[in-house]
Amino acid sequence: MYNRIKRFALEVSLLKKIWKEIQGWGIAVVIGFVLSLFIGIFVIQPYKVDGHSMEPTLNDNQRIYAWKVRHALDKLPEYGEIVIIDSRVDRKRSFMDDLREHPLIKLLSGTGEEEIFYVKRVIGLPGDKIEVRNGHVYRNGEELHEPYIKEQMESGMDQVWEIPEDHIFVMGDNRNNSNDSRSIGPVPQDHVMGIDSF
Repeated sequence: MYNRIKRFALEVSLLKKIWKEIQGWGIAVVIGFVLSLFIGIFVIQPYKVDGHSMEPTLNDNQRIYAWKVRHALDKLPEYGEIVIIDSRVDRKRSFMDDLREHPLIKLLSGTGEEEIFYVKRVIGLPGDKIEVRNGHVYRNGEELHEPYIKEQMESGMDQVWEIPEDHIFVMGDNRNNSNDSRSIGPVPQDHVMGIDSF
């Protein structure tokens, strides 16, 4: 009888130790998950370049890391910076978008990669007048010196945009193969997901 009680006490003690270990690991996993969400939403997040629109600066399928602090603080990028944008400029963004688009959430939910994020260069800021004439880009009447572009832009129809408040104008470095503000229009500031840290 004594041995049975002793064995039972040992089993209970062992179960308690195992339960404490599970609790410890569970808490560590939850803390790690929350930290990962926080870092991915507010600090830095990986993205993949999809397509050839930023050649020669960035290549198709190249991994980049976007600093998201300015996005979190709702600050404008600067001229010439490479940014990741949400191309769905006709809809409002919310915090839930940031949460759903986090790599861990997409992995857990089984959501595939959507081609909604574009990697582009900032050409215009609020209040700017951007013009495309004879294959050249002008900001507020001055032609831009752009050593980073792949090749001279093909001449097409002249276009002009007035950049509204809280919007930016972006273009790819491969001007002849880029879906950018020339087609989707100025990008709302809250659609700037981050600034490339390469």
